[in-house]
Amino acid sequence: MLEIDGSFGEGGGQVVRTAVALSALTGTPIRITKIRAGRPKPGLAAQHCTAVRAVALACSAEMTGCSTGSGTLVFEPGEIGRTAIALDVGTAGSIPLVLQAWLPVALVHGGSITVAGGTEVEKSPTIDYFTRVFVSLLRAHGAEIAVEVRGRGYYPAGGGVVHVAAGPSSIARIDPARLPAERGIISCTQNLPDHVAERQAAAASAVLPDFPVTIDRRSGRSTGTSVTVWAGAKGSSALGRPGLPAERVGRTAAEGLLAALAAPGEVDEHLADQLLVYLALSGGRYTAPAASRHALTACRLLSQFGHEIAVSGTSPAVFSA
Repeated sequence: MLEIDGSFGEGGGQVVRTAVALSALTGTPIRITKIRAGRPKPGLAAQHCTAVRAVALACSAEMTGCSTGSGTLVFEPGEIGRTAIALDVGTAGSIPLVLQAWLPVALVHGGSITVAGGTEVEKSPTIDYFTRVFVSLLRAHGAEIAVEVRGRGYYPAGGGVVHVAAGPSSIARIDPARLPAERGIISCTQNLPDHVAERQAAAASAVLPDFPVTIDRRSGRSTGTSVTVWAGAKGSSALGRPGLPAERVGRTAAEGLLAALAAPGEVDEHLADQLLVYLALSGGRYTAPAASRHALTACRLLSQFGHEIAVSGTSPAVFSA
């Protein structure tokens, strides 16, 4: 059984999500200890438990320690199969992060998942970034993935629902040049007056005047706003909050993208982290503004499963396998 120190490197939930996905993909039983040991609330949170369960259901795994607050997890994978899964985080925990753990396993034989929780969460990709940047790049490399946002979920009430269907897929060597040069702005609101989404979109458009605009207004359990903007393999997002002008939300997202586009590298810093499992499995090469702590943590974890990622340069950083 492979022993993994959950506190090494970045020391967050990424270690758990990536480790269980690699365990399923390689058939390697694992024990993760000291999970999130350096965090204010150490151990597994609801979102991490949901990600582990998603992977476990996709590979008929046996596990112990998958409960909120647990500092140790034992995960023993079985055979990967085609499954239809439905899970509820139970909080506004990030649906995109649950999907990131499940997706590489699901692409082996195909399957579907419906997850309830948060679609727009601090310190997590928005569901629109997940779809328009991350999934778009994987599709350009041969992945069969369909994403349906059935409901949006904002902190603290959550209530978002996302359905993803994946087909058996062979992923080509990672090369960001495969991704079409698509770009856009999506301004989203829930349980708020129509003008809020329009003001967010107008502010983002003032910074990015030639970008196509989509406005998504909804009603649901939670109240909130978000703006996501993207151009090819780079994206940016901003979340609203009470008292924050809609114009600032739109402008923050757009200026974030301008900064990402001005930075060196083919992909943004966050996408660089998210692609590492696929780079390890399929090979390829890409550049990013820097090798983040998240990325270096993932590279070290991949090496424990026998997948070496070469990282060179500083600005840009080059990732290759």
